[in-house]
Amino acid sequence: MTIESPTSGAPLDGEATTPAVPVLEARGVTKRFAGVTALDSVDFAVRPGESLALMGENGAGKSTLIKVLTGVYQPDDGELLLGGVPAKFARPLDAQRNGVSTIYQEVNLIPLMSVAQNIFLGREPRNRFGLINFARMYADARGLLDVYGIDVDVRRPLRSLALGIQQMVALARSVSINARVVIMDEPTSSLEAREVETLFSVVSLLREQGIAIVYVSHRMDEIYRVAERVIVLRDGRVVHVGGLAELPRVELISLMLGRSVEKVTRGGTTAFGGSHASSAPPVLVADDLSRKHQIDGIDIQIRPGEVVGLGGLLGSGRSETLKALAGVMQLDRGTVTIDGKPVKSGSVPAAIRAGIVMLPEDRKAEGIVPGLSVRDNIVLAALPRLSRGGFSSKKNQDAVVEVFMKRLHIKASSPDQIVSELSGGNQQKVMIARWLAMSPKVLLLDEPTRGIDVGAKAEVQALIDELAREGLAIVLVSSEVEEVVEGSARVIVLRDGSLETELDGDDVNEDRLLAALAGGTDTAITPGADK
Repeated sequence: MTIESPTSGAPLDGEATTPAVPVLEARGVTKRFAGVTALDSVDFAVRPGESLALMGENGAGKSTLIKVLTGVYQPDDGELLLGGVPAKFARPLDAQRNGVSTIYQEVNLIPLMSVAQNIFLGREPRNRFGLINFARMYADARGLLDVYGIDVDVRRPLRSLALGIQQMVALARSVSINARVVIMDEPTSSLEAREVETLFSVVSLLREQGIAIVYVSHRMDEIYRVAERVIVLRDGRVVHVGGLAELPRVELISLMLGRSVEKVTRGGTTAFGGSHASSAPPVLVADDLSRKHQIDGIDIQIRPGEVVGLGGLLGSGRSETLKALAGVMQLDRGTVTIDGKPVKSGSVPAAIRAGIVMLPEDRKAEGIVPGLSVRDNIVLAALPRLSRGGFSSKKNQDAVVEVFMKRLHIKASSPDQIVSELSGGNQQKVMIARWLAMSPKVLLLDEPTRGIDVGAKAEVQALIDELAREGLAIVLVSSEVEEVVEGSARVIVLRDGSLETELDGDDVNEDRLLAALAGGTDTAITPGADK
């Protein structure tokens, strides 16, 4: 790391005075990846003893900003300042040595080592012979954990402790390296309620010691409890900086999603059991779907020909619910049935045999096989059905591929073209074709139009409507509010992994949905220009 000449700290937005120079600051930071601008002239500042929330939906730029602040990435434009002095972190170790620590959602310590060894890894106290002084290390570790109210045997292997305690050990390690700033990225995602309270107490103690906290979480209750100010990112840009006390939750959500806010009169509350797109019995019934720290007690019923939207902010449990239905995620409790027959939990083959298929959010990492042809990608899942005696003829494959390439208007030079050479929209259609070739009963769509152009998006949306008219039951997850509202007969709203409410009939509109996302306040959001 290099530090250049000092400079004065700039005042924060909305502040009349400057009580202290920011301990960590970014000025005009821009970061690009392969022509995509992940951060666009971002200004960021956090002061000693302050707790600052960093908010934004998926793809807003939060993770990229954190990596720039901690030396994982180098900014293409702009500069970082540490204590008012321009600084360059060539690597994460440089940031750590200068007091910028990060606690990630996944504990990044060494499970086989003891608690004390993890806390002092790379900084072990030595005796006069250069050997590790274990007695002193254990004593220092106990003293550090005692300060934060953590009662644990520091000689025990980290892996033998509960995940919440491991997270607290990670926090203790971060503070023990003379931290000036602690960045907490979803720190409570794996914690029990009691452990969350301990974390909040530690945050208060750190602030009293003058340590700045940058807090990243999708849980609104935590943000409003822990943070004083908030910086909101959207599409790589800062769209809001200010105090949280005067910012209603629904307005914070509007800033994250890009909606203007107005007061509306809400005529009663939504309830379950409204009208449905079909009067037929449900084809899929999910009861009490639960997985620790991810989803809790979610019930879903879907009828043939019905499109049910799952509404919720990032971290609400939308994708986890789809994974539970598709057998990707093992449940702690709960059941899924298709036409009254139970489907084995945590088994993708069992779900597919029952008629449940899923289009994943990340088509490149979890969907297409980039090195294979369009033909191979389409027939991949259906090969067992197309085979006789372990062999599948090219003629049978071509017949299936021809049907779906025509029906879905897949634009390719031929079925033999490598799928990675297609546009994003056509890759998405190839994925949908793969699962339609299985003649499913339920189609789960996780962000089906993400990353594709406007024309392809309209085609995919029209295809979803067509499939529903033909009797396919569809569950739709999308971060675009308009897409959920316009494409769904009903919307099940999730919040912090639990079912918040269900919108049906005339209640399926942007006002109701966005108010539900804010926790049922009396303020709703309507489309409009950004604030």
